[in-house]
Amino acid sequence: MDAASLRQYCLSLTGTFEDFPFGPDASVFKVRASGAGRPAKMFALSTLSGDPLTISLKCEPDLALQLRAGHPEITGAWHMNKTHWNQLDLSGSLEEELVRNLVEDSYDLVVASLPRRDRESLAWKGLAQG
Repeated sequence: MDAASLRQYCLSLTGTFEDFPFGPDASVFKVRASGAGRPAKMFALSTLSGDPLTISLKCEPDLALQLRAGHPEITGAWHMNKTHWNQLDLSGSLEEELVRNLVEDSYDLVVASLPRRDRESLAWKGLAQG
């Protein structure tokens, strides 16, 4: 997956936008909260111009460990809580379908943590909505 495809896929998820709170080189993909004064929540972080291209994604802790054990390209995310965030090296050996699934999983984890009204405004169908 190249940088343009990665960016396009992140932005294709409902209610997402790209922000640059860490400077112009670090793309942060967030989900909008619908309530006034509530901050948007980050689900992905990537330096799209980086070599190699990497992305940090939120992940369930047990799955994060399994992914790291099975894929040398997946590690604990740099400068993030490594219990909940993985970093993927997209230099070529990870399948695009896996990357897309992990981006969507990260998005779902973040949306699941939003208040019900926000989840409903996104018409979210992920996870077992509680």
